[in-house]
Formats: sequence, C-alpha cells, structure tokens
Amino acid sequence: ESPQRKKSFEFDVVGNVSSSSSRQKPAFLLEQYSPTREELFQVLLESDVVVYNVSESSLPRQVEEASWAVTASESFKAEKMFILVSSVMGWATTSDEDHLPSDEEFWKRRPHPRFKSHNTLEKLVIKLSKMKSKLKCYVVAAGLQYGFEENIFHYFFKVSWMLETPEVPVFGQGTNHIPTIHVFDLGGVIQNIIELKPKAKYFLAVDESKNTLEDIVKPQEVDCLSIDLRLDAANVNSLLNLSWRCQSGLVLNMESVVQEFKDSRQLQPIRICVLGPPAVGKTTVAEMICKHYKIHYISTGKAIEEKISQLVVPLKEMMSGSQPGDFSAEATAQKELEMIKQSMESSQGLLLFPVKGEKLNSKQCRNQGFVLDGFPESYSQAAMHFSSEILLDLDLLVAYRWRLFSFTEVLTLYYVFSLEASDDFLTERVRALPQSTAEEAHLVQDEFLSRLSEYRKLEEAEETVLDFFDHCEIHPEHLGTFCRALRITEVVGLPKNYSRSYEEHKEEDPLKKEAERRQTLAAERRRRKEAVLAEMAAQHEAWHKSMQEVQRQEKERLEAQALPLRNYLMEFVVPSITEAMSQCCVLKPDDPIDFLVFKHDKPSAL
Repeated sequence: ESPQRKKSFEFDVVGNVSSSSSRQKPAFLLEQYSPTREELFQVLLESDVVVYNVSESSLPRQVEEASWAVTASESFKAEKMFILVSSVMGWATTSDEDHLPSDEEFWKRRPHPRFKSHNTLEKLVIKLSKMKSKLKCYVVAAGLQYGFEENIFHYFFKVSWMLETPEVPVFGQGTNHIPTIHVFDLGGVIQNIIELKPKAKYFLAVDESKNTLEDIVKPQEVDCLSIDLRLDAANVNSLLNLSWRCQSGLVLNMESVVQEFKDSRQLQPIRICVLGPPAVGKTTVAEMICKHYKIHYISTGKAIEEKISQLVVPLKEMMSGSQPGDFSAEATAQKELEMIKQSMESSQGLLLFPVKGEKLNSKQCRNQGFVLDGFPESYSQAAMHFSSEILLDLDLLVAYRWRLFSFTEVLTLYYVFSLEASDDFLTERVRALPQSTAEEAHLVQDEFLSRLSEYRKLEEAEETVLDFFDHCEIHPEHLGTFCRALRITEVVGLPKNYSRSYEEHKEEDPLKKEAERRQTLAAERRRRKEAVLAEMAAQHEAWHKSMQEVQRQEKERLEAQALPLRNYLMEFVVPSITEAMSQCCVLKPDDPIDFLVFKHDKPSAL
C-alpha cells in the first residue's frame, strides 16, 4: 500500500489473490496477482505498508510465507510498516476466570494446538518491532470475521437463506462465546494503525458482543467455532479512533449483515408470472422455469391445497386428542377452513387473497423467488396482490382473522410472460389429449370451452391484467408456441441463486454419463458412416478415372486402325467425287444421284 493521496481513494492498493475468481476486480484495487516469491519480493520493495493476512487459514504454507515476508521487509533500507493480521485462535486456551483477557497482556495468551505456528509468527513480528530498524511491525489478532460474502459463517447464512431445514443445527451445546468482528471494522483497525502509528504493537480486533455459538451459527470450521473466549480489545478502544460499523456484534446487526451477504453474493429473488389461455402450456413453462432457476412454483390450486392441509392436519390431531386441546385454536382453524371452502364456491374468491398473499410472502418465496402459474387473472386480482392500495372489504378480512397487514412490503414482479395461441390451435391440442390427462387438468371439452370463453372475455375487458403490469412499468413479454424456453432464459438471464449442490450433481452424474455415452456412440457412428462414404467416393473417383483412360485408349486404337482406309479414300475416291460434284453443280441434272453414278465421264472412278 502506498499512502499517496488520491482524489478518490486514500491509498493505492495492490494485493495477491488466494483463489481465482471471475468476479470484477474491486474499484479500490490497483492491481491483483498471484506472484512467485521473486515477484512478491519486488512488490514488497516498492510498497510502504505490507498487510499480511493469515487470520482465516491454518495452513503452514501461508504462515511460512508470512515469516519470509516480514524477514525480507526487515532488511530493506527504506521505512516500511508490516501489519500481521493473525487470529484470535492464538488465545483459544487462555483462561478468563479471573478477568477478561486483554491485548495489554498479550504475552499471557495460549494458542489452540493447530494455531501454534500463528503464535510463533506473532512472536517473530513483535521481536522485529523491538529492533532498531526502519521496519515498524504490528500484530492484529482478528476475531472470527463476518460481513459481505461471509466465510466461516457462510454455512449459517446459506442454510438460513435456502430454508432447507426447519432450523440451523448447532454443534455441541452452543454455550461457548465466539469473539467476532465485521470485516469493515477490521479494515478500520488496520487503517487507524497505518495513520496513527501507535506505540502499542499488539491489538485484539474484536467487537463488544459476547455472543455464544448457539446465538450465531452451526459450525463448519470446528476448530475456530469451538473457541470459548470473552476478550477485551483495550488497545483498539483506547488508542485508535475507530468508526465502528458493527460494534455491538453480529447478532444485534444481523439484518444489515444479511443484506450485505445477499448483495455481495448477488442472491436476488426472481419473481415471474406466466399468463395465458387454458391448454397453452403455462404449467409446463412455469415448472421448467422453477427447475432452471431453483425457485418456487405457485398456482391457485396448489396454494389452497397447502393451506387446507395446514388447517386439516392439526385440526384432526386436536380432535383425536394427540395434541393438547386448544379450543380457541381449534375454532379458528375450523372457521378458516370453512371460509376457504365458501370462497372456493363463490365466483369472486376474494377470501382466497390472504391465502395467496401468505404464500407469496413466505420466507422461501421472498428469498429465492417464485413463478405464478396463471395468476392473477384480472386487473383487480393483480391490484390486490401487487398494489399498495387496499381494494378488499376489510370487514371480510377481520371476520376471516387473517393477518393481512403483517405483509408490510408489497411484492413486485420482475418478469411477466404472456403465452399466446389461437383458439383453433388450443382446441386441437385439447382434443389430442388422453381422457385421463384432460380430466386431471380440467380440460374436458365443455370445461375447456367455458374456461377459454371466460379468458377471452377478460382479455376484452377495459382494463386487463396485462394493462396493470404495463402501468407498473413491468412490460409483459408475449411468447408464441415455439422457442419459449430460449426466449425466457434470454430475458431473465442467469440464475441468481446458489448453484446445484454436490448431491444434485451426484444424482445427475449417471444421467450425464449416459447422455455422454450416447453422444459418443452417435459421434462414432457418424464417423464410421463418413469414413465409409469417403471410401466409396474415392473408389468411384478411381473407377471413373480408369474408365476415362480406357475410353481414351480405345479411341486412339480405332483411330490407328482407320488410318490406312482414310489414306486410300483421300487418294483415290475423294478427288473423283469432288470432280463429279463440280460438274453436277454446273449441269444441274434432274437426278443428281443418277448423274453421279451413271452419266459421269469416268464412271469407273466412282
């Protein structure tokens, strides 16, 4: 780092990368590279401040390289600063029974067995800082870091975001205290050391939280998350002018940290609506989108089935006595169930609005996103769910006992696809369906025609559902019957979700191998066929050339055989015929043939 003042940034930062990444280089980074030691030595020579981070690695290689870097920096003639970012695992077995361990007494620290090399490296840096040289050395023992993309806590955030389990499991009892710090605050500590050059050489970089493991996370890094420490960052609090972002720790700042996590990993929900007439293929397209983008499928029927199941199962358990009786809860569940049935029977179905709203506002749909299959059907239904205005009869909602106003945020759809097809095309498609499939999809002839007629009426209304989305600046994409999947993926873009898990890859491996095997066999068959055709073409070409040569030789032979006869004709026959024909032209006899044969002066010549 070079402390030359710039207009946009205070430092020019260069650094090596620990792993390859396709993401864009940060704006503050002047240069990034993965150097050899010779190249790194030249960079160290040109830098004014060297920050070496070994806080998130227990690999001996990194510790050895850091030892080499600080030793090499000590031999330079120019003034330099070396800041080692180590780990609080160097304090893992330190006793805190009498008082909280503090960085003012850093010599009392006791490391975790796997982090003894870190402790040795810290001692080397402290030793070099006491020598009379132009190298200023500091050690920053960082707490377990959180913020932005996360690292050691990534498992916790991923499981919580994916909602694959009811709750995040905790390793052990979870009562041990975890010292933590936000990466932004850790950067602030380092920047303060660079600017202030304090006399203290050792700093504990931890926030003021005393959270336990159960408060935070299920561990993936067992060694680090099994630590049980409460530390006092005395030097950081007293010597540095630090503007904290998360001074109170991870738990109390969870909302902002989660938002950082989503933004850094680009985990954004995808909300899609697929509309169209009956039998146009909405369900097939919606399920394809869900599978490709790993988001949730929502239809009116499925949402109602799930809600009825949630009400009926607990109701049966309470009535059977398998659960303690709560008559108020039982009455509420029974009333809600009756309301759903009444709303299903009515033409309006307004009371189903909270059922769908509850599904849309579920954590799964908020995190990953969803695809709406054939809903909303009208302008008013779209406004109910995606407009901030309340269009329902509030008395009905109060009677229904739904927590409508718990949905504090009005969801916004990102993409709307309208599938289009002619009535004749749809009718022929329905006629071609097997009877069982048509009945299951509610596409028997009379029901289909009724649904199609109702859809066309809604299309001809003064304000249609597509008009609502147009007004909201969500312009629908109209799709025909071909190349739908390709167009949808072009419009939506790449998935904004986690990639497939190892298990999913493992499940797909046999299918992928079978597909690759078939492709290989097909390619081999094509290769053999092309080879046979090429051989046949070569044989035909050789035969054709051979025939041309035979014909040429036969022609030359015939010409050679005809040469004596040609000479005889030219010497004895052609002159007589030429003379006779000349006389015939002069005399112009009535019968030229007879004249040439019998009346010529030299008939013997002819």
